[in-house]
Amino acid sequence: MADIFSKRFSTSAAATAELADSSAWRRALTLPSLPEAHRSIPVSHSASWFRKMLAFAGPGYLIAVGYMDPGNWATDIGGGSKFGYALLSVVLISNILAMFLQALSAKLGIATGRDLAQACRDHYSRGTTIFLWIACELAIAACDLAEVLGSAVALKLLFHVPLLLGVVLTALDVLLVLALQGRGFRLIEAFVVTLIATIGLCFAYEIFFARPLWMEAAHGFVPQIEILRNKEMLYIAIGILGATVMPHNLYLHSSIVQTRDFGQSSSEKREALRFSVIDSTVALFFALFINAAILVLGAAAFHTRGMNEIADIEEAYKLLSPVLGAGLASTVFACALLASGQNSTLTGTLAGQIVMEGFIELRLKPWLRRLITRAMAIIPAILVIAIAGEGKLTALLILSQVVLSFQLPFAVIPLVQFTSDRAKMGEFVNSRATTFLAWCAAAAILFFNAELLWLIFRGA
Repeated sequence: MADIFSKRFSTSAAATAELADSSAWRRALTLPSLPEAHRSIPVSHSASWFRKMLAFAGPGYLIAVGYMDPGNWATDIGGGSKFGYALLSVVLISNILAMFLQALSAKLGIATGRDLAQACRDHYSRGTTIFLWIACELAIAACDLAEVLGSAVALKLLFHVPLLLGVVLTALDVLLVLALQGRGFRLIEAFVVTLIATIGLCFAYEIFFARPLWMEAAHGFVPQIEILRNKEMLYIAIGILGATVMPHNLYLHSSIVQTRDFGQSSSEKREALRFSVIDSTVALFFALFINAAILVLGAAAFHTRGMNEIADIEEAYKLLSPVLGAGLASTVFACALLASGQNSTLTGTLAGQIVMEGFIELRLKPWLRRLITRAMAIIPAILVIAIAGEGKLTALLILSQVVLSFQLPFAVIPLVQFTSDRAKMGEFVNSRATTFLAWCAAAAILFFNAELLWLIFRGA
């Protein structure tokens, strides 16, 4: 990945001309991505390394919340309670793949000035663009469905709000989004970082009382052949991978890296790319910690006590305090769940705006855009709860992950295609080694997501 962080290519006139060549795209760029925030955060070119790092810090944390959303919780808890620490290696590999793909996403945005949605629009035909837009909107709605259910369950656990009412109340978070968006992009980033820190502290508290077997946990980060041989273990492992790499995050990251005013020279873009990749990699390490902490909690609190079938978030909540002997354990767990749901709300709103403007150049008022996205998540949740009952929530969460799995190829393949195209990327094009690794990563993700779908539909 060395060439992703900082490519030391010689800046030739041919490469510069190639980058600027309008024929590389089917049509010219019109408006910048996320225009109200585009280059709104200044970067002092004479500042110290540390100050520049602070200036670029932020977008990575908005990305990281997609890797620790409520959709991941049941899989991690289930994997920990059933198989102990063995699946920590899958959590690690999934996050490494995510770091790699997010680095490519940042590179696309910085090098071309386009987000991934705009790049698709400016490269593919109109029909293909519409298809990709619809697929992406479905993925955002599916991801938002997991946030709705997570927040509603947290409200029920903390305040005894009926689940159906909790689902309806989640529509009010549009007010929070509007309040933050009106006060600048930095405030959104600060709010997200605060919620991530809250989630991290909550799980640090849980793990302190759970007293994990640290040597076994460390061994769990080493991949084991048993994962491929054990059908049930493989099923959960594929679920962890399938729920980790979020397609809308690739669109989001390629846009929000452009909120920094980093200049347009090759050296300034290389510097921006280096700092942006450091930012996203560090942030995704926090996501790795939280996902690993959820699995470790499941292993330490349940697996070591012979409770191997805990896969439901509500069931885990009820058992944590009596099992750990800590009165606040269940409450802290629910607070982390609520923070996770609210965190992902912000990024889902931004991603929805970016893909709608990028793919079809349609701009809506933020409150209307947010209500449309949330309605697409709330309506199926209300129907399932009202008709089938609360016991079908897990099935609804699985459905949301299936939708995400279907959409993933339509984000990963264009990203790898564009960043490997010298006519579009100029001197920032992927090296042959990076291109090979990128296609291998894409193929691995597609294979495991296809396997997850096969296992789900086969009823494994």
